Amino acid sequence: MGYQPIDSYAVIGDMHTAALVNLNGSIDWLCLPRFDAPAVFAAILDDEKGGFFKIAPAEDVEPVYKQYYWPNTNVLVTRFLSPTGGAEVVDFMPVGGGADFPKGRRHVVRRVSAVHKHVRMRMVCKPAFDFGREGHLVEAIPSGVSFVSASSAFCLTASIPITIEDGAAIAEFTLRDGDSADFILHGCAPGELEGAAPVAQAAASSFSATVTYWRDWLSQSTYRGRWREMVDRSALALKLMTYEPTGAIVAAPTTSLPEDIGGERNWDYRYTWLRDSAFTVFALVRLGFTHEATRFANFLHDICATPHEDGSLQIMYGIDGRKELPEQDLSHLDGYRGSKPVRTGNGAFDQLQLDVYGELLDALYLFNNHVRPIGRDAWATIRTIIEFVCDNWQRPDEGIWETRGGRQHFVYSKLMCWVAIDRALKIASSRSLPADRERWMSVRDTIYEEIMERGWDEELGIFTQHYDNKTLDAANLMMVLTFFLSPGEPRALRLLNAVRSSPKDGGLMANSLVYRYNHETVGDGLGGGEGTFNLCTFWLVDALAHSGRFDPPLLDEAQLIFERMLGFANHVGLFSEETGAAGEALGNFPQALTHLGLITAAMNLDSALDDSGPIGTSGAP
Repeated sequence: MGYQPIDSYAVIGDMHTAALVNLNGSIDWLCLPRFDAPAVFAAILDDEKGGFFKIAPAEDVEPVYKQYYWPNTNVLVTRFLSPTGGAEVVDFMPVGGGADFPKGRRHVVRRVSAVHKHVRMRMVCKPAFDFGREGHLVEAIPSGVSFVSASSAFCLTASIPITIEDGAAIAEFTLRDGDSADFILHGCAPGELEGAAPVAQAAASSFSATVTYWRDWLSQSTYRGRWREMVDRSALALKLMTYEPTGAIVAAPTTSLPEDIGGERNWDYRYTWLRDSAFTVFALVRLGFTHEATRFANFLHDICATPHEDGSLQIMYGIDGRKELPEQDLSHLDGYRGSKPVRTGNGAFDQLQLDVYGELLDALYLFNNHVRPIGRDAWATIRTIIEFVCDNWQRPDEGIWETRGGRQHFVYSKLMCWVAIDRALKIASSRSLPADRERWMSVRDTIYEEIMERGWDEELGIFTQHYDNKTLDAANLMMVLTFFLSPGEPRALRLLNAVRSSPKDGGLMANSLVYRYNHETVGDGLGGGEGTFNLCTFWLVDALAHSGRFDPPLLDEAQLIFERMLGFANHVGLFSEETGAAGEALGNFPQALTHLGLITAAMNLDSALDDSGPIGTSGAP
């Protein structure tokens, strides 16, 4: 079948799991029954052994493909145009009721219709249970087939006959203008389908309910700015990456899509990072989605209420809150275009990354100000966290980028320790809550002085990546966004100028896109390279928007960079983690943090252009 570009995929989902659907009509990624479960379709990680579910024209002539979302929804339309005629496949995972599907199970609906003349179609459903490690049996059932492995099962029902061939379900059929055929993948055993509605009826009713659900949900958004279409699509993507039972948000619904084709920078992102918390709460609150912000804040509180014995928190957790995420190499899979290893789990879960406390407190500060005042139990947890920060901020750590080259005194980590204490003091002051204010203020001020003394390189005009080195790190742009620096002060402006220089001149920007750091000069413990980091580009837009209020040409540049960045979205408005030198998507897809960065940058840039008051990526003073 061959590997397809990462950015040739769209995503559908139901807030429990998600599927990637290619322009060619193939579902090449789906984990059942939830995001972090083993995959049943993983052709994106091994085009021979991974498994897929494809519906496409059966003709020899290569059709023209088009793909788009049903307006204001996560319902996907893939259109095929050939000399003989045209057809389209409508894909979605049901939400909002409709058909009487088995409760607590996942379902994928694929509705095929002819839109012009006639077209010969072919459907192939060839699963590979547990990332291809488990064999399966295929048996005929009423209206379809069942696939059963040692550990799981699912069924495929259809409104047309299905045959079985070499462990796959196959159907070939001709549709004429106005004809249709429906296929429903049910994540359940055959016995659970007894009494189910006819396939065509179930597909139609679930389609109507799903469209209504997504439109009603998006209608809650309060954003009316310049980039509404892209912000709405980012909001819809974030909602897809929410795990409904707990309110957690996965970093991405995929694992091991490479940051460097053929390289080893391949990670499992199907978990929730504390680091994403401030960006998530900020974006959801400002868009008007207070229900989602509240559920995520409750998830964070539950996590923080059970720290390790030393009072520390992990940088990431399972979507159900579990702490152990052991990393495993799936050596039997070839990886995307030969990018090995393919990993499940994430070995960075037990790293020391002190920045997460700042991001967490920033999120809780925003929640306290804009959603609901923090209660006694939450404040007791915050006090414990701040005492840990005060005791441990001087330790070296692995840093925001989860490097595997040893611990350092990363400037960004120190910055976010400052943020943690600063936001806790603000909450305490605004609410008259009990706190060891004298100690907290002393430590906060000590951190500030140390960063200014040891983190600043006067000769280069930069805040360095870590103490005693001379390397830039885009994460330090957060100094402006967290109000550690005034956006108009000389050090902030010199930092912006340094980041906007080309890599050959020691900077981080190429073609208006920003690298997180120069991997050629930073020993991060990994081989190979990587693309520009999409979130960092949005951070730069944010920082320029802040500073542009005092220096208008910077505001013009912020808008230009933002508009150019939007041009690197794929055909349905989705972003991965990174962008390669030729504009191709790299890394796990779609990536929540990128879309959070887009939303925040759009809203802050709107605010700056309208000059409508204070802006901020995180808690304003």
